[in-house]
Amino acid sequence: MPPTASARRLRLGLPRRVFSQVLLMQVAIAAGVAVLATGLFLAPLGEQLDDQAMRRALAIAQTTAQQPQTAEDLRATEPTPDGPVQRGAERIRRATGAEYVVVLDRRGVRWSHTDPERIGGVVSTDPGAALAGREVMEIDEGTLGRTARGKVPLRDADGQVVGAVSVGIAYDSVRARLVHAVPGLLAYAGGALAVGALAAWLISRRVQRQTRDLAFSDIAALLAEREAMLHGIREGVVALDRDGRIRLLNDEAQRLLGIGEEAVGRSPDASLGPGRTADVLAGRVSGADLLTVRGQRVLVANRMPTDDGGAVATLRDRTELDRLGRELDSTRGLIDALRAQDHEHANRMHTLLGLLELEMYEDAVEFVGDVVGDHRTTSEQVTERIRDPLLAALLVGKATVAAERGAALRLSDRSRLPDQLVDPRGLVTVVGNLVDNALDAVAGTSDARVEVELRAEGRTAVLVVRDTGPGVPPGQRELVFAEGWSTKEPPGHRERGIGLSLVRRLAHRQGGDARVGEAPGGGAEFTVVLPEALAEPEPPAAPAGAPALPTGPEGAR
Repeated sequence: MPPTASARRLRLGLPRRVFSQVLLMQVAIAAGVAVLATGLFLAPLGEQLDDQAMRRALAIAQTTAQQPQTAEDLRATEPTPDGPVQRGAERIRRATGAEYVVVLDRRGVRWSHTDPERIGGVVSTDPGAALAGREVMEIDEGTLGRTARGKVPLRDADGQVVGAVSVGIAYDSVRARLVHAVPGLLAYAGGALAVGALAAWLISRRVQRQTRDLAFSDIAALLAEREAMLHGIREGVVALDRDGRIRLLNDEAQRLLGIGEEAVGRSPDASLGPGRTADVLAGRVSGADLLTVRGQRVLVANRMPTDDGGAVATLRDRTELDRLGRELDSTRGLIDALRAQDHEHANRMHTLLGLLELEMYEDAVEFVGDVVGDHRTTSEQVTERIRDPLLAALLVGKATVAAERGAALRLSDRSRLPDQLVDPRGLVTVVGNLVDNALDAVAGTSDARVEVELRAEGRTAVLVVRDTGPGVPPGQRELVFAEGWSTKEPPGHRERGIGLSLVRRLAHRQGGDARVGEAPGGGAEFTVVLPEALAEPEPPAAPAGAPALPTGPEGAR
């Protein structure tokens, strides 16, 4: 079989799922810990049992040696199988369960033994330490096999060492105790292993649910795909944890929100500042396709909660689309106005034709003069007072749209604005939004009028738009500037609630403000103040042919 097939078979034999690998590792760890704990417990257990046996033998020997009759019998009798020393030692042996109790004199001759035939013989192990007055504990090999021994000196009434007492405990009994303890220990180890395996299975099941039963390679591939997708899509993605802190920002979100990687780990309020954008990301504003303004960008946000208590918010840039939508509205308004003017022009031509056919020439001349004069008067009034061509064109066009809607749009007598605007397009946006809202407010009312006042106070531009509509209630005068707030139904191609928010943002960006109040005759009055909206006036040019002022030392003379 080729090596590649063998390696493939080996890999197929290993678990690939995270659940299986975690379970296998945890069971292996639990089994290893159980075996190690059992070995660590058995190693000192044997030594403890040996020590207990030796101490027991020593205690029996000490008890035997402390009986005064034993030393007296050793001095007064001979070492015989039926002597008093043998009888006393056997009595103690049977009572304690010892393997042997041997009493010997200073020559090492036995006076007692389990085997009577060995009485009178010399002991097989060296009794020197006990005869020297020391107590001995040991495990040694003797005539009766391997035993745990205790040896003590035997003293007479005067304290002189006259012999020794040696007691042995069969080592087989010690081993039997150790072997007897092993099944119970293994049972405990098996129980611990079973509990560990159950805990490992429960943990692995939790891991399986959290990882959706994926393999580690699948998770690594998903992470790589996630990074590529997040940084490749043209939608902003902001992920928040359960505490409301930002934990992920892709490149597009950083561009749209104007923040960087330093925002990760902070709340939306701390990263963006208070406002609707932070409210949308934090979930304090709910809904689908929520509109918000960040800087000069109009964003559409959607927020989706996640299973871990966090959320993921997506952001789309609607700035250009919203601008195109407004331009479309203006274009439609102009088209409607042109269509109405076409009908009106046709009616005027029919009227003029009728006057001519009736040979009412003077009336025809007067009729044409009135029609041309009205239009010319309106255009001349606007261009005389509003010197900026963009604003003037906007107001003339809005006047036509207002006439089509049955409303009158007039310029206030106080309006005076020179052609020195720093940002004419920004002011066009402000005026267009306010006039559109005013025309919407007066639609369908009797004596519908909208008045626009544009004046300069030094370098400050002041815009006032008044209407005869229902006005804005005092409790809603701040809400009308909130992003996404509107009392009107949105058109099909875009959302409502952005125009007035943009107006206030543009005003704030130039250090000004936008507010709404009640007009003198009823209705709403919007006032926008834009400091430094006008450029510094240029110094007047020197008249042609005038001598230049001398400069330098020669001119100073």
